[in-house]
Amino acid sequence: MDEEKRLSSGTSGTAPEYSMGQLILYALRLGTFGFGGPIALVGYMHRDLVEQRKWISEEDYREGLALSQLAPGPLAAQLAIYLGFVHYRILGATLVGLAFVLPSFFMVIAIGAAYVAYGGLAWMQAVFYGVGAAVIGIIAISAYKLTTKTVGRDKLLWAFYLVAAAVTVVTESESVWLFLIAGVVAWLVKAPPRRGFQSGTMLAVAAGLPTAAGVASVIDWPLLLQIALFFGEAGAFVFGSGLAIVPFLYGSVVNEHHWLNERQFIDAVAVAMITPGPVVITVGFIGYLIAGFPGATVAALATFLPCYLFTIIPAPYFHKYGKRPGIIAFVDGVTAAAVGTITGAVVVLGKRSITDIPTLTMLLITILLLWKMKKLPEPVIIAAAAVAGLIAFPLLKS
Repeated sequence: MDEEKRLSSGTSGTAPEYSMGQLILYALRLGTFGFGGPIALVGYMHRDLVEQRKWISEEDYREGLALSQLAPGPLAAQLAIYLGFVHYRILGATLVGLAFVLPSFFMVIAIGAAYVAYGGLAWMQAVFYGVGAAVIGIIAISAYKLTTKTVGRDKLLWAFYLVAAAVTVVTESESVWLFLIAGVVAWLVKAPPRRGFQSGTMLAVAAGLPTAAGVASVIDWPLLLQIALFFGEAGAFVFGSGLAIVPFLYGSVVNEHHWLNERQFIDAVAVAMITPGPVVITVGFIGYLIAGFPGATVAALATFLPCYLFTIIPAPYFHKYGKRPGIIAFVDGVTAAAVGTITGAVVVLGKRSITDIPTLTMLLITILLLWKMKKLPEPVIIAAAAVAGLIAFPLLKS
């Protein structure tokens, strides 16, 4: 009963000072205008909901952030879902999550439609010629920041990181088994169980990973079913950052299934960079290129369903079990491997996008700008790269 009361009124035990509709409208605005990536988005939520409006307590926010970092899934989307859950339970979590994700989803659908209609035109090829190079620079800087933040000076985590990066470069794909092995080894080394397998919560999370893929099994169109199964698996292993899904998608979308070519995949990542909301929304663009609007819808639902389930299912119990050393060690290992694959993906994707002196120049300029100007918005860089592409591409092809 006490647990029910706490979850229905928040950690503070007081009734919410806002309506569910107000929180949904806030999530809709943030999903529409929230640029800057996951770290910026979670920062906006703290500033707006905790500090300024005081709708969410500091304790509830910290619990949500910790759960979002622990479980697989895009960080900002999971935090939004959790904050919707705090006072309005499953309905609040569902509606807030949808409000946060749908704006960027419809944006990538619109861009996807234009891409399919005009992708063969010289002006669009020129835009993505420049944007593709800038995207590699953005991912490179993101990989560096994630490496320093998550790996630090821990030798064991560095081993996971380097192995994952090397495997990604050599195989040009990502193995989820490498993630799980890294997590289990870190758990056994850093926080070995004293009496059997006590970390039941961690094992439950691992056991539940395939469930999202099975949700779409009722779809009888073979291609949509294949999309649902693949993107459900992808969504279940987005550890560390939304960018962790990039190498995972590349290995299967390009190399295994041949749904997209390498140029199209780079363009899909670029689209995610120029739209607000989670980077993972690139799956909507990829799904659209594969099978139109139905493909985009199935890909997005299958990808975001795991993060939704991994938020609302453990939420009532996370404050009790989330700080167990075994769980923390497991996530540290998985995250180090995930960041390693992102770093490896920079090399893999860079070989396709950096093909000449102009693209190399744009890559280096992007890295220099992000390194020196910490608060420079990434969409500004993408826009400048698009303009540079429009200028340089015709000259090179003439």
